[in-house]
Amino acid sequence: MLKEAVFHVSDDPYAFPIGNNDLKVRLKVKRSDLQACYVYHGDRYEWDHKYDEISTLSKVAWDENFDYFEGVIHSNTKRIRYQFQLKGNDQKEMWYGENGIADTMDKAGMFQFPYISEEDLYTIPNWVDEAVVYQILPDRFYNADPSCNPAHIVPWDEKPSGNSFYGGDLLGIIKKLDYLVELGINLIYLTPIFTSPSNHKYDTTDYMQIDPNFGDLKTAKKLVDQAHKRGIRVILDATFHHCSEHFFAFEDVMKKGELSRYKDWFYINSFPIVQSPKPNYGTFGFLGSMPKLKTHNKEVREYLLQIGCYWIEKIGIDGWRIDVANEIDHEFWRIFRKKIKELKPDALIIGEIWHNAGAWLRGDQFDGVTNYKFREAVHSFFARGDCTVSEFNNLLTKNRMTYSEQALRTMFNLLDSHDTERFLTDCIRYRDFEDGATPIELMKLTVLFQLTYIGIPIIYYGDEIGMIGSMDPDCRKPMIWDNELQNQCIRTFYEKVITLRKNAEALTKGSFVTWIEEDTQGIFGYLRATETQTVGIILNNSAVVRCVHTTIPWKNEHSKLTDLITGKEYLRSEQITLRIPPFGGMILL
Repeated sequence: MLKEAVFHVSDDPYAFPIGNNDLKVRLKVKRSDLQACYVYHGDRYEWDHKYDEISTLSKVAWDENFDYFEGVIHSNTKRIRYQFQLKGNDQKEMWYGENGIADTMDKAGMFQFPYISEEDLYTIPNWVDEAVVYQILPDRFYNADPSCNPAHIVPWDEKPSGNSFYGGDLLGIIKKLDYLVELGINLIYLTPIFTSPSNHKYDTTDYMQIDPNFGDLKTAKKLVDQAHKRGIRVILDATFHHCSEHFFAFEDVMKKGELSRYKDWFYINSFPIVQSPKPNYGTFGFLGSMPKLKTHNKEVREYLLQIGCYWIEKIGIDGWRIDVANEIDHEFWRIFRKKIKELKPDALIIGEIWHNAGAWLRGDQFDGVTNYKFREAVHSFFARGDCTVSEFNNLLTKNRMTYSEQALRTMFNLLDSHDTERFLTDCIRYRDFEDGATPIELMKLTVLFQLTYIGIPIIYYGDEIGMIGSMDPDCRKPMIWDNELQNQCIRTFYEKVITLRKNAEALTKGSFVTWIEEDTQGIFGYLRATETQTVGIILNNSAVVRCVHTTIPWKNEHSKLTDLITGKEYLRSEQITLRIPPFGGMILL
């Protein structure tokens, strides 16, 4: 047993409450080093005897270096002390506690989780497990109100440039709500809709006004109301990190310099203000047109908190997606969360973070983040085909083991976005296709994975009808509404799998564990399971037919297994052979 590889701390993501009396603990060890693992636990104040309870930990994940074991400690008193018993494949038995690894319980010491405080619980909205998100850039979705068109719109089918305006508006989204219902969407995420000089609106001029090119307050409220009537929630995008150079406070600083009462709203290094060639103040990236807001300034903080609450109160939105969230101080987000959750307890707060986001996902700031690590993994495995099944599993494992259970359930799992190339474009660019397989089949396989993985799937507008596009601005082309130009095959597949997801509890609320890793054949299988239901998913990430010989490691009351995608039934047996088409997959129940 490699002692140096054993790791646990009494803190997230290795120890975290999942209820008022339940603590989930996680242990990391060298891969294939342990035969079994147990956790001994009891009340912190019971000194007169050893532990009351012994729980078995299960191996739930592995990567190229480590195995990960998990289990749940139940405590009626909420005061917990615990210690791990490790039984190695080398037949050695060791104890692991706060003092380290030892050959006796007393030497190892005890880990302590002093108290499960209800106020500290990481609570997420109770509706997120069933959520399927649709991301919309309003200018590029549908033009239904010519009266609010920008002065110089371009034809809907013209290739976009950085400053193209197409005239999409909020009324256009209202007109297409039934389309989203048919697709299976129940959460819309709108990129910024506030007053701004750009087409993307990430440089906000007035946070209190709907951009006149999109409509007005009345139309925005109608959109939310009509969406709610159809069972669809709506969240808005906000840029609290930076604003437009035309934002009232920055304009005042530009005009009055050091005499401006708003000079401390921004990170200004010197006066007079210099915008180019290099700004002498904090910005988004190096863009002088997007000055960075000083969110720890009390006036700025109160102003932005007012914005966060205003749109919930005024039009009834269901939460926020926050742009450049990782460049704002943590204390602001703690206060923001308290304000929003006091106003609307089941509001959703998602931060845009592209890297390890553990510091923001401890239950006191965001509910979840944009899971770009998920995108990197699926991009590598499916679109580029440059990693093996086991390497793909390694990437997924590292991402999952970084976070608590609550954080994983609230991740926005994306294939692409307005900031990346379209996923189908990369499927076409990187992969070779044989035996009649097509990029669309590969896209469908990826969608199957996305919609059956743990977390919230998010669909970038147009992906469901096969839109392609390289990096911005090409990935922001207007939505294709001509049925003849849409790929109905992939849209039908989206609708089918979204329905299957909603109808199978294991696909929304279930745990995740890898089932099959076949590098040479490109076969990846995994299980999603609740206490009452297990679903097995098998994916063939190759351009040829594969026959999979496997065991079925779960039981149900039926003598047959059904592939929910094709409806085909298989007799249950210890060994089963499954034939999977090129870039095909199965959902077995």
